Amino acid sequence: MNKDQLIGAGLLVGSVAGIVVYAYILFLTEYTMLLLQLTAFIAIAGVLGILAWIGYTLATTPPPKPIEEIEKELEEELKKLEEEEKKEKEEQKND
Repeated sequence: MNKDQLIGAGLLVGSVAGIVVYAYILFLTEYTMLLLQLTAFIAIAGVLGILAWIGYTLATTPPPKPIEEIEKELEEELKKLEEEEKKEKEEQKND
């Protein structure tokens, strides 16, 4: 087995073991309510944590430049390139 297959087998065995332990605690012990409360808390905390991360990212990321500003910059660069090309052609004619 190569390394990836070994990791995959470990994930498979660990997941099945987790399902068995979860089912055992859920159905065969007196900790059912605690398990359900923990499960609900972890699920809600995960979703709200992701939403908080998205909000933080949106709040701290600077807005993009307006398209008009980008177009102006491109036009200026194009004009510079055209002027340089004209100068090079004139120099070639002079030589």
